[in-house]
Amino acid sequence: MSFYVTTPIYYVNAAPHLGHAYTTIAADVLARHHRQRGEEVFFLTGTDEHGEPVADAAHALGISPQELADRNAERFRALAPRLGASNDFFIRTTDPQHMAVVQDVLARVHAAGHVYEGVYEGWYCPRCADFKAENEIEIDEGNRCPIHHVELTREQEQNYFFALSAFQQPLEDLYAERPDLVAPATRRNEALSFIRSGLRDVPLTRQRLTWGVPVPWDPEHVFYVWFDALLNYYSALSYARPGSDLTGAFWPANCHLIAKDILRFHTVYWPALLMAAGLELPGRVFVHGYLLMEGEKMSKSLGNVLDPFEVIDRFGADALRFYLLRDVSFGQDGSVSTAAFEQRYESELANDLGNLASPTLAMVARYRDGAVPPGPPDPLLAPDFAGLPDRVCEQIDAIELTGALEEIWRRVRRLNRYVEERAPWRLAKEPDRAGELDEVLRTLVEGLRVLAVLLWPYLPASSERLLEALGAPDRALAGARLGAGAVAQVRALEVLFPKAPEPA
Repeated sequence: MSFYVTTPIYYVNAAPHLGHAYTTIAADVLARHHRQRGEEVFFLTGTDEHGEPVADAAHALGISPQELADRNAERFRALAPRLGASNDFFIRTTDPQHMAVVQDVLARVHAAGHVYEGVYEGWYCPRCADFKAENEIEIDEGNRCPIHHVELTREQEQNYFFALSAFQQPLEDLYAERPDLVAPATRRNEALSFIRSGLRDVPLTRQRLTWGVPVPWDPEHVFYVWFDALLNYYSALSYARPGSDLTGAFWPANCHLIAKDILRFHTVYWPALLMAAGLELPGRVFVHGYLLMEGEKMSKSLGNVLDPFEVIDRFGADALRFYLLRDVSFGQDGSVSTAAFEQRYESELANDLGNLASPTLAMVARYRDGAVPPGPPDPLLAPDFAGLPDRVCEQIDAIELTGALEEIWRRVRRLNRYVEERAPWRLAKEPDRAGELDEVLRTLVEGLRVLAVLLWPYLPASSERLLEALGAPDRALAGARLGAGAVAQVRALEVLFPKAPEPA
């Protein structure tokens, strides 16, 4: 069984910020979880490097678009490992292999009769690299972009058009046949409403730009950046692994993760393009909300960004991963702040998990020389852990990443209550209760093992440290059941989440 998950490819007109980290972390959680289930996984991320915004940003800096793309692509490439992301490939849309696939697929769309030449006139946002319909424009603000709030320009071009309008009924039928194609439901309804409002044909090419993929049947044009970018999900499979074509193994994608500002491209243009090209459609497009700072979307163009590198330097990647998927319900907008981050770090990571893990192993070392007493775990905890892996799988299959994390964290809190209820430090003082102490110690060790396996997609580095200290490195989900492990000896564990240093 295979699982293919993608992030959007990130635009290189500026450096990465926390919003980019958010989607990458979410995709990594999905990829890691499906690997735990024994599936073959392909996880793709990368950069979108063509189009007017990149050309304009490069011009402002006095460098070529390729130089800017090279500079910022490396920043995005460096972000993934800093986040602990386990992506299988990093695609760049300036890769010659990608550009060749774009030309091939769109030439097929052209040959199939879905492309024609014409003149386009409309309101254009250079930051979105997108023409805006009249009903999208903030007229009261002076013809401004509804996303970036910048003034739109009226442009006229000789273009080739993609006959999107011909796919209105096929798209409506698709949404009726596959109600789970787009999630959450609010985003599905938004996409369907846009389709039902009446689709217009859209530019497939741009003539006055040179920074893009050349159109093979008319080299005076380049492909409109969005069609170039969308095809990365397909093109990457043909060259990600030298000497192999992974398309047959992984296409179509099981899940595209995107933010809501690019919903229309992925839920309307993308399925229509795939239909036109005769390619199979993705399993799901999941649309998450915005991270908000002081009520505004975190955005390079708005200048209200948090640097994920700085956060990782202070707290570590696992802390960032945990906070973003714990504090903001995945799929919805949510406010983030340094104060809320530090509160979660202290109360849940350091106290709930950290002060459970290290002291437990220290007690086993102190009272039993690190040897875990054999026998079954305390039946008192069996109802709390029963069916837990199945519930986590159900939540993650629904892309309820925050809900799955809450399922796990309820058991973190339950083990902490168990420690208080059984008070092993008191049992250790009563020799006639040695059997009870053994049961408590092995139950805590086994509970920690189960939690470490389930938390591995979210907290990979910390979970691996904990599993190594438990002498139980197996991360397979099949073993994430209370009593399924056989930990015999534990080692000391340094503090998982130390007090963070003050910012420099």
